[in-house]
Amino acid sequence: MLRIHEIFHSLQGESSRVGMPTVFVRLTGCPMRCVYCDTAYAFKGGSNMSLDDILLQVESYGAKYVCVTGGEPLAQKKECLNLLARLCDHGYEVSLETGGAIATDGIDERVAVILDIKTPGSGELEKNHWENLQRLKANDEIKFVLCSREDYDWAKQLMVEHALNEKCQVIFSPVFSQVAPADLADWVLKDRLPVRMQVQLHKILWGETPGK
Repeated sequence: MLRIHEIFHSLQGESSRVGMPTVFVRLTGCPMRCVYCDTAYAFKGGSNMSLDDILLQVESYGAKYVCVTGGEPLAQKKECLNLLARLCDHGYEVSLETGGAIATDGIDERVAVILDIKTPGSGELEKNHWENLQRLKANDEIKFVLCSREDYDWAKQLMVEHALNEKCQVIFSPVFSQVAPADLADWVLKDRLPVRMQVQLHKILWGETPGK
């Protein structure tokens, strides 16, 4: 059983799959409290669902892509790992969005891990589980959510020190309504960074409406 806050069908708003019709399986609960969090509603609530019931609901949408997210899905790690493997076994292309505070060991190799590295501006820098960087695969992605120019400079330095862009794709994303997307684009171009600069498509389309 997993505590599920919601399962819904929408367009992927982030990652390399941006714009793709995707089924989102949002798990309840998160050990972090990032200052810019836009899914605090998923910290509590939801209902218990069996893996079979989750798979049936996912199948009803007829989508190719499935994103397991939160909250923090690895807060329910044992059953979350089982869910990820079952989804892959059923032929879905699966991604996992994780805040990076919990070890990513044991995740099915077929799953694309979207690892969110917390910046100083997030308020949760100390919770980064740095060993996760050693487990990155070519089909994974690293995401930096940037609150300021200082966050950008910090992320740029970390990326260079660990050669992160040689491990997998790196995404720089501005905090909605806090860092101007055009400013971030200018910084990336000026520094010639090998990153994907990204804004959140779902917020452009639907604002900050939950469940989109």
